[in-house]
Amino acid sequence: MKKQVIKDFILYPDIMVMGLLFFIGLGIVLPSLDQWQLWGFLASGMIAYSLSEYLIHRFLFHMKPPKNPTLLKMIKRLHYDHHVKPDDLHLLFLPLWYSAPIILISALAVYFFTGNFLFTISFVTGIIGFLLFYEWKHYIAHRPITPLTPWGRWMKKVHMLHHYKNENYWYGVTHPLYDVLLGTFEDEKNVEKSETARNLESHDKKD
Repeated sequence: MKKQVIKDFILYPDIMVMGLLFFIGLGIVLPSLDQWQLWGFLASGMIAYSLSEYLIHRFLFHMKPPKNPTLLKMIKRLHYDHHVKPDDLHLLFLPLWYSAPIILISALAVYFFTGNFLFTISFVTGIIGFLLFYEWKHYIAHRPITPLTPWGRWMKKVHMLHHYKNENYWYGVTHPLYDVLLGTFEDEKNVEKSETARNLESHDKKD
């Protein structure tokens, strides 16, 4: 079972593309990692994605259902439908049409401010590396497999609370830092069960 779970992850097309981009970026940066600035940009890319993991999940993916049909369709694919069918493999991963433009814009922004190709590649490699880490943690949370570490098992439990207890808490998938800092981490005993956790589109009906 474990081998099949790992195989399904690695061979998923969107993951394969991101994995290839990560190793290409790493291959470009590795010969120059004696420059301490590259380590800084690599770490900055990871931190940037770590923060976006929380902010995008909370404020974009859980936005009130938009009136525009195209935007609604996009949000449904990115997240609403994932709450309806949490274990559907094809809804677990962020699609390339969403991730690639964000990474490209980030790369252009870093190059605009630094004018340095290696700094830009290092930053983007950090982003993609943490994206793959996020995708793995999210994937494991929804697959029939027990994480190896106590931390992994705890984070899986926390993510399941987001899906099945209350969607207004526990937005972090890889860690709870921003949940704690921004007030969306609570003891599950103090949180009421939400009627809309499995159907985010019903938020507009409540309001």
